[in-house]
Amino acid sequence: MENSAEEYRIQSLDMDTQMLLKTALKDPSSVNLEKVSDILVDQSLKDQVFSKEAGRICFTIVQAEANQNNGNVFRRSLLNRLQQEFKSREETRAHSLQEWVCLVTFICNIFDYLKVNNMPMVALVHPVYDCLIRLSQPDALMNEEEVDCLVLQLHRIGEQLEKVNGPRMNELFYLLRDGFLLQEGLTSMARLLLLEILEFRAGGWVLSGTAHKYYYSEIAD
Repeated sequence: MENSAEEYRIQSLDMDTQMLLKTALKDPSSVNLEKVSDILVDQSLKDQVFSKEAGRICFTIVQAEANQNNGNVFRRSLLNRLQQEFKSREETRAHSLQEWVCLVTFICNIFDYLKVNNMPMVALVHPVYDCLIRLSQPDALMNEEEVDCLVLQLHRIGEQLEKVNGPRMNELFYLLRDGFLLQEGLTSMARLLLLEILEFRAGGWVLSGTAHKYYYSEIAD
């Protein structure tokens, strides 16, 4: 199936970068894949919409490279770069909350899309948990932007994550439960989001119709 560049939201990039990415999607061995991975990470850290799309682009390039020459240059470059960003996550959070939220979104997106033998990549499990647990700390729960990011990621990959490491999911949800019950100064929206995600997991990563109606009418209001 052919994916158009429009679907990948790369129109916002300059023409040379668009051409590079379009080529990487179709003929990865003809471009510098390290440069491509840097562009994708850099753009994801700047643009939250792009950070949600980038996993799909990365997946397509990984598949194309594997089919072309059984290579994994792109995946290796991407993981190396992600490791660097992950190591400096506290500095990122300190200088730009938006960049930090984009980083978490991007890492979770990569976890969701890039699989090995249909299983999540082991190398990403602990970094993803570390990011989500950071978002569950008291200072982060005071920021609606971080709570919103946390809840969105758990909706997307919570069930997969729990299957690969249940104890860490328990640890994460103890923090969320304590934050919801004990932490003072949370906004009413943050409380609503936390309650919703607690119910979502308690219901086996599914929200009942009634609960869905309750939360999402509240959020719409």
